[in-house]
Amino acid sequence: MSNTAQLKNVYAERIAPALMKKFNYSSSMQIPVLKKIVINQGLGAATADKKIVDVAITELSAITGQKAVATVSRKDVANFKLRKKMPIGARVTLRRERMYEFLEKLVRIALPRIRDFKGIAGKFDGRGNYTLGIEEQIIFPEINIDSIERIQGMNITFVTSAPTDEEGYELLKEFGLPFKDANN
Repeated sequence: MSNTAQLKNVYAERIAPALMKKFNYSSSMQIPVLKKIVINQGLGAATADKKIVDVAITELSAITGQKAVATVSRKDVANFKLRKKMPIGARVTLRRERMYEFLEKLVRIALPRIRDFKGIAGKFDGRGNYTLGIEEQIIFPEINIDSIERIQGMNITFVTSAPTDEEGYELLKEFGLPFKDANN
């Protein structure tokens, strides 16, 4: 049995019943689920050097196990020397099996590797979704520290079916995301 099935089983056996009990849902269809995880890197320096986008795509693909795509600018901005349809970032959308594999790797391996880590802030978007900003891609074991040319951050967005922030918080907390205490 793979880690994916293990995390899915944990959701089915432990997390879903706990949420059902806590929020007094009348149907199992009301229990929030994790729909997708979107990893995004904005690369402002890519306007000067096209190779930066290719390196970011390679790194994101290695981290997630799924091919990353380049994101392009929507309009011209003269102050930033930006033209329409120039590649200025990279992103990956993970669903199903790869989503659970990435979540497990993030919680068990990557986040504990952050220096002076005290937990993540619990600021949600108002609809039960959460975005986590990571400052260095080197916390992931797939990245060879000796071969990177520049430290690059990324945003990881957890999209849930939870209607409220409280329900989304409980879902992600049960999955093992290390949130700081609410009073911090």
